[in-house]
Amino acid sequence: MRAVVIRSFGGPEVLELAEVPMPRPGVGQVRIEVAAAAVNPVDLHTRSGGLAQAGLMVPREVIGLGWDVAGTIDEIGPGVMDFAVGEEVFGLSDRLDVPLGTHADYVVLDATAIAPAPRTVSAIDAASVPLGALTAAQSLDLLALTTGRTVLVTGAAGSVGGFAVELAVAQGLRVVASAAAEDEDLVRKLGAEFFVPRGARLGETVRALIPGGVDGAIDAASLGAEALDAVRSAGAFAAVVGGAEPVGLRGIRVANTWIRADGPRLTALAALIDAGRLTPRVAETLPLEQVPDAHRRLAAGSLRGRQVLVP
Repeated sequence: MRAVVIRSFGGPEVLELAEVPMPRPGVGQVRIEVAAAAVNPVDLHTRSGGLAQAGLMVPREVIGLGWDVAGTIDEIGPGVMDFAVGEEVFGLSDRLDVPLGTHADYVVLDATAIAPAPRTVSAIDAASVPLGALTAAQSLDLLALTTGRTVLVTGAAGSVGGFAVELAVAQGLRVVASAAAEDEDLVRKLGAEFFVPRGARLGETVRALIPGGVDGAIDAASLGAEALDAVRSAGAFAAVVGGAEPVGLRGIRVANTWIRADGPRLTALAALIDAGRLTPRVAETLPLEQVPDAHRRLAAGSLRGRQVLVP
């Protein structure tokens, strides 16, 4: 079978579509025949060596790439009771130190990291969801805001930001969205009540809309202190990129969202998709062998939604 791996850190040229042995599921695991797998910023940081330099992973001889996946279970390991061969699923590979990721023909995941796929969308759409939506959902968990409270979402037109807007609205929160001016219609359709164009003085503009500042913020654009200034004293702040969190001035509770796979939460997200309350967004699809092009396009920016590789 084929899998995208790296044997050294560097630019897109180090990506290799290699022939590797077929993986076998162990206890509590399933093997998935991959129908679609999204490309995420974490893949670029893995490939470049940035995560290794930050001490988040150990350099290995071979490192696999890919987190998001949608496909069909083709083999089940001992002890798996909740899934069956032939079942369509989606899930998340949340470990960095693996020889094989989801950018492959087949991938083995723990059964706790997957869920039945949404019924109303394609595998390509489903593959664009897990990492972004789980990051947004777990960020909202960290904020712990109650119904009617206000939340600022920076980078609201991106994958994590867009999911954060919709999930916040689903929880009964009032959303202030920050994004490029041309994305205002998009984020308002996702449910944002207020909009602040990128480049505005965020703290002042948000406080003009919400006197005293918002109750919490999800900083998907990694604005740090600029976004913190829009939060009220003793509010809450979730940074979705490690190392991008600001100092918790004015008693603001600041936390990093360290994403984790969560099959039950994915089940709940699938239900929201099927109910039309959570929107998968695919920027483009590419064959697996064009993964270097996908990395270049993602690095260039301006994508709205995820690129999805199709083996």
